[in-house]
Amino acid sequence: MAAKKSSRKKSSRKKSSSHKRSSRKKSSSHKKSSSSRSHKRKYSKSASKTVASAMRRKKHGKLKRGKHGHGGKVKSRKQAIAIGLSEARKKGEKVPKRKSSRKKKS
Repeated sequence: MAAKKSSRKKSSRKKSSSHKRSSRKKSSSHKKSSSSRSHKRKYSKSASKTVASAMRRKKHGKLKRGKHGHGGKVKSRKQAIAIGLSEARKKGEKVPKRKSSRKKKS
């Protein structure tokens, strides 16, 4: 009897997984239509990896602020992303230029 119960559970799982697959196929066909358009990446894949490593270092408490890491630990998520992007720029990866702040004319 116990074997029959477990087989029923497995069959119900298979049905739900096949349902998920069909929904994935629909979303993938949607992505194909968007990729046919001419679209350039603003950030390279290597730049996103650099930002991800900075986020990981922040999570472990190893990411430091300021020059040479003398400013203390990074606490905000936005700051960790900014550090990752600046590191990517130094490496020469494809990252958009910084937005420059406007200077007031006197």
